[in-house]
Amino acid sequence: MNKAADGIRFVMIMAATLTFMSIGALRLMKLQLVDGSSYLQQSLSSNTAQQVINAPRGEIADSSGKYLVSNKAGFNAVIEKAFFPSENSEINRIILQTAKVLEEENVKWEDALPISENAPFEFLPDREADVARLRKNIGVQVYGTAEECIIAMSGLYGIDEELSQREKRIIAGVRYTMYLRDFSVSNRYTFAEDITMEAVVRLKELTYELDGVDIVQEAVRVVNTGDVIPHLIGTVGAISAEEYEKLRDSGYALNDSVGKSGVEKALESTLRGKKGVRTLEIQGGAVVRDEITEEAVPGNTIKLTVDSDYQRKVQTILENHIYWLRNQTSSKARGTEADAGAIAVLDAKTGALLAGATSPTYDLIDYIDNYSLVAKGENSPLTNRVTAALYRPGSTFKTITATAALNEGIISPTDVVNCQKYYTYWEGWSPECTGFHGRVNVVTALRESCNIFFYEVGRIMGIDTIADYAAQFGLGEEMGLETGRGIKTGYIASPQTFEDHQLDWQAGNVIQAAIGQSDTYVTPLQMADQALAIGNRGVRYQTYLVDSVYTYNMESLVSKTQPKAAAVIEDKTGYTFDSVIKGMEEAAAFEAYTYPTVKEYYTDSYLLTELPKKAAIKTGTPQNTKFDTSSAFIGFYPSDDPEIAFAGYVEHGEFSKLMIREIIEAYYDKNYHIEPLFGRTEEETAAELADNEEDEYSE
Repeated sequence: MNKAADGIRFVMIMAATLTFMSIGALRLMKLQLVDGSSYLQQSLSSNTAQQVINAPRGEIADSSGKYLVSNKAGFNAVIEKAFFPSENSEINRIILQTAKVLEEENVKWEDALPISENAPFEFLPDREADVARLRKNIGVQVYGTAEECIIAMSGLYGIDEELSQREKRIIAGVRYTMYLRDFSVSNRYTFAEDITMEAVVRLKELTYELDGVDIVQEAVRVVNTGDVIPHLIGTVGAISAEEYEKLRDSGYALNDSVGKSGVEKALESTLRGKKGVRTLEIQGGAVVRDEITEEAVPGNTIKLTVDSDYQRKVQTILENHIYWLRNQTSSKARGTEADAGAIAVLDAKTGALLAGATSPTYDLIDYIDNYSLVAKGENSPLTNRVTAALYRPGSTFKTITATAALNEGIISPTDVVNCQKYYTYWEGWSPECTGFHGRVNVVTALRESCNIFFYEVGRIMGIDTIADYAAQFGLGEEMGLETGRGIKTGYIASPQTFEDHQLDWQAGNVIQAAIGQSDTYVTPLQMADQALAIGNRGVRYQTYLVDSVYTYNMESLVSKTQPKAAAVIEDKTGYTFDSVIKGMEEAAAFEAYTYPTVKEYYTDSYLLTELPKKAAIKTGTPQNTKFDTSSAFIGFYPSDDPEIAFAGYVEHGEFSKLMIREIIEAYYDKNYHIEPLFGRTEEETAAELADNEEDEYSE
C-alpha cells in the first residue's frame, strides 16, 4: 500500500514539474518571439544615474563637550525625478496635494519665491536681488509686478486657471524652487525637512497617488542650546545663487545647504563632510537597481572655548546690571538710560574666548523660526556688541598711555603732575579733570583716573607713540577670532584717522586721544585683549573661539588650537608693567561708590577687596555727547598671575565696575548662582529694590 501511494505521489510530482516546465517554455517563447522587440528596445534604452547622498554636518560643542548644535535622525519629504511624472497637470496635482498635507500638519516647506503667500501678491522686502533673478528666469520685464510674475509662472508651469490664488502660489513657489535647486534624476528635491510623524504617516498612506514623493530618514540640523553665543554660532541655510557661483567648483550643488554666518559659515569646510554616491540603473524609465557605491563621510565636530554655563552666568550678570540701572527708584539714580552692553572674558594664558555676553541678545531657535520678529527687536539684538560694536574706551585707555610713557622714558614711576582740576597749557581752552588731585604720579593717576596727568603726558609724548602702542595692544587691529565676518577692527585717533573721516586734526586732539576720547573707537573684545597684554606684562595673545576639531561624534582628535602671540611689548625699563599693574590694583581697591542707589541691588557683593587675591582693573566713563556718558572697565585676575582677562561696556549706563566681582566669582565657582532680575515683573523688581533702599537708609 505504501509503495502504491509513493507511486502516485511520484506521478503527481512529475506532472507538476512538466506543467511548470511547459509554462516556463511558453513564457520564454513569449519573451523571445512576441515581446522580444519590446524588451530589446528597453534594454537598449537602459542607463545609469548617480544620486548624491548628503553627509551629516559636523556638530558644534561647548568647552565641556555639551552639544550646542547637533544632528538628529529626522524625516524629510523628497521628490525623486526618476519616479516623477512629466505632465504639468500631474506634477502640479502632486505638489499641491503634498503641500496641503504638510500645511494641515503645520509643517513648513522650502519656498524660495520672493512673493507674498497670499493675494494681493507683493514682492517680499529686502529681496531685490531675488526679485530681479525671478523676473529674468521666467521672462518677465524688469518692472513686472508680483501679480504679473504669478501669471507668467501659471502659464510656464501649466497651472490650472480654476485653482484658487493661494493654490496657484503654492505650486508656483515649489516649481520655481525646484528649478533653482536643479531638480533632476541625479539631484532629488527636498520638499520639506524634519516633518512630523503625523505628516509621515499621511504621506506614506498616499504613496500610490503621489508618484515620486518619498520619505527618507536623514540627519537634520538641530539647535540644542539657542541662548549661548548665538551671534557667534550662526546659522545654516539653502545655498544662494551667488554662493553657488563661488562654491560649485568645490562640489556644491544648487540644492545644498551652507553656513550663513558665525562658526557655521567660517568653518564650512570643516563642518561640511564628504558626500556619498547612490547609483541607479534605469531600464525603460524604471529603476531596476539601486546601490550605494560610495558612503558619505560626516563632517568634523568643533569644540569651542566657551563654557555654556559660564556664558549664561555672564549674560545674566550683564542683563541684571542693565535692568537694575533702568529700574532704580532713588531720586539720585544714575544711568537709568542704560539700554545695551557687552562683556568679554578671555583666558589670560591663551587668548581663548571664555564668555561673550551681549545685550540685548536673542535665542538662535527663535531666529530660525521667526527671523523678522527677532530682527525687529529693540536696540538691535542682531548686533554682537562684543565683536561688532565700536565704543570710545574712555579712561580704560589710560593704561596704554601710561605704558607708552613709562616704556619710552617720558616719565618715571616717581614723576608727578600737579592736578588743579583744569589743564591750562593752551590759552583760551582749559579741559577739566574729575577733581583736584594735587601732585600725582602714574600709579595714583591710574587709581584716581586723573585726566590732567594724562593730558600732560600725552601732549609731551605725541600722537604717533600713543597710536603705535595702541596698535600693539590690539586696538584697531584684527583679533583673529575664527568667525571673521562681523568682527570690526575699529580705529585710533590720529591725523590719518581724522583725514580718513574728513575731519581736521588739531593739536588739542592728542590730549583727548591720551584719555581714550576723540576719534578712538574699539570693541569690547579688543579691550579684553588689551587687559590680557597688560596682565601678561607685554605678551598679547590672538583671540580664538575654536578649541579643537574632532571627527564626528568626537571619536578622535583632529587638531587643537595652539595659543599664538599676536604681539610682544618689551618692558624696556623693568618697571613699566609693574607700575601700570600697581595702579590698576589700587583702582580695584579704591571704593568710590557711595551712592545710595548702589546697594539697592549690589549690597557689598561688588567689593573687589573681598576676593581671595588682588584684582587689577581700570574703569572709564566714555563721553557720547557732552551730557551723555557710558561706563566701561577692563581688568584681569589674579593680578600677579592672571588666569582671566575681561572687559565690559554699558551704553548710556553707570557703575559697570560693580559687575566685575560677579564675573570673577562665577568663573571660579561652578555652583555660583545668580538669579535673573529681568525674569520678574517690573512691579516685583521695583518693590524689592524699594525695600532694599529703605533698609539702607534705616542703617
